[in-house]
Amino acid sequence: MKNRIEYILFLALSYLCRLIGLKMSHKTAKILAYLFFYFIPIRKDVVIDNLTKAFPDKSEKEIRTIAFNTFHSFLITLVEILYLPWTTEEQLNDIVKFFNLDIFEKRYLENNGLIVLSAHFGNWEYCAIAGGLITQRKFSVIVKPQRNPLVNDWLNKVRTKWNNEVVTLGVSIRNVFAVLMKKEIVAMVADQRGPEESIKLDFFGRKTSVYTGPAVLSLKMNTPLIIGIAVRQPDFRYKIVLEEISRDNLPENYEEKIIELSKRMIEYLESYIRKYPEQWFWMHRRWKH
Repeated sequence: MKNRIEYILFLALSYLCRLIGLKMSHKTAKILAYLFFYFIPIRKDVVIDNLTKAFPDKSEKEIRTIAFNTFHSFLITLVEILYLPWTTEEQLNDIVKFFNLDIFEKRYLENNGLIVLSAHFGNWEYCAIAGGLITQRKFSVIVKPQRNPLVNDWLNKVRTKWNNEVVTLGVSIRNVFAVLMKKEIVAMVADQRGPEESIKLDFFGRKTSVYTGPAVLSLKMNTPLIIGIAVRQPDFRYKIVLEEISRDNLPENYEEKIIELSKRMIEYLESYIRKYPEQWFWMHRRWKH
């Protein structure tokens, strides 16, 4: 019953976004940001704690400003996701712009498969959906299932609206290897905190557990790593610059290769977060272990 009630409320918000339109939904996100930041401060303490650790040189006022803008950014993303069932191909092509697509095409045509990485940054759902649409290639998107199965099904339906398919995180890793064996494209967000037993790397000057899955897949399958992060522009469009994570000059030892390749990925992510700190999802404890 709880799941069904949540789903009805979720659908109601989605239809409300359709009723008022995307432009007004963006304006509503600012009002909701004030509501959740000042009156219903869900995970506000976590966001402020993370930002304080990441930016020790910033004042309390600066930290609180970034924290508020983080809430605002997430709510913009949320209303855009809620509006996705009514987003047309033409709209998405106008909203999301990819740069350096020649890198993507070159590596794809080498017929070794591709691993496309992103982060919980800007609108990460746009990044994957538009990626499949604009390149006219099928992305097998690895996703974490939502707690509510009804909401999960709704999300997966919009994720596969055009060319993509969904691979649920936690299913047999053989499913992921099978995609790469067919020389196809695996897409995933690569900024999750790793398990406690995972390798520890510097992230904003602090050791944190890092998810090594992309590095392991790339090395085992000899598959290139392409990364693209959706940076929101002032007009609510998104700019995604594709870059290849270099696999040159890696150590000889296999475990050290995983560490070095993971380090290159996390350093790339940190460089973007430092430029646009409010657009990253700070609501999970990044330095839990």
